[in-house]
Amino acid sequence: MKGLGPDALDQTELTPGETIAHDRGWAIENGRSGFDPEAPEHLPKIKFLMLMKNERLAALQTRFEEETRTLTIFRHGKRVAGGRLDDPLGRQILEQFFAGYMAGELRGAPKILRAEDFSFSDVPAKVVSIINQASLTDLERVTHAPVDPDRFRANLLIEGLKPWAEFVLVGQEIGIGEARLKVIEPIQRCAAVNVDPQTGARDMQIPRLLDQNFGHQDFGVYAEVVEGGTVRVGDRVEMAGE
Repeated sequence: MKGLGPDALDQTELTPGETIAHDRGWAIENGRSGFDPEAPEHLPKIKFLMLMKNERLAALQTRFEEETRTLTIFRHGKRVAGGRLDDPLGRQILEQFFAGYMAGELRGAPKILRAEDFSFSDVPAKVVSIINQASLTDLERVTHAPVDPDRFRANLLIEGLKPWAEFVLVGQEIGIGEARLKVIEPIQRCAAVNVDPQTGARDMQIPRLLDQNFGHQDFGVYAEVVEGGTVRVGDRVEMAGE
């Protein structure tokens, strides 16, 4: 769900022209957004609860069960809410939780939104986001503190590249497991990455540090799936010409 924590996957199926299954498939409307599930269109993220403005979301932990479409929410390790996202009563239970938990930051009653074959991503294109472990390590050199990769809400974390080499891949295809992806653009970062995903504290100024030390505010890249297949933890990343 947009704005909430990630679920770690040992493997997933990538489909051409699609996001990872269920990635940001739901969002929490913050006041009336004008979103029409029958004719879904990309809207600015300010229409929804999201980390850039609502850092309290990061203090929640979530677990999503794909088979039952059940979302369970934890705080400090204790279950605080849960419900099936494909069931009106389940959504109502979750909406009531957010109405109380986010009371001071709401512009109206929170409503969980969903549209078939739609992702509430920050960009209109259906993409997979990738970050480079070596770039993360180099970023830690200027933050002078560990940087949790979950700050960036990436779909895939890869290692073995040189720092910032992912930007050189823009326009190229790469292979990961059984799938092939075309890297299309860097990801420009907003204030959401300043929030510690474990505590909800806004404790860093990552876009500013990127700009000051590297001359840009980009971290990670977006890629389109051009050939589908299974991707597993530990799969080799193959570059063009290999």
